[in-house]
Amino acid sequence: MYDNPAAPAAAGVGSGTLAMTGAGDLFWVALAAFALLALGLAIKRIVPVRGGRS
Repeated sequence: MYDNPAAPAAAGVGSGTLAMTGAGDLFWVALAAFALLALGLAIKRIVPVRGGRS
């Protein structure tokens, strides 16, 4: 871990290099999109719906 020469240069390269998992940046973008979608749906369930006036 500490003898990896790419670790200091990984700060500006991208999250795929920073994580050192072998997964590309597209994986992390898809994971972030899924997390934001799940968060939005959870907030939508928690916040009460305004009743329509009739």
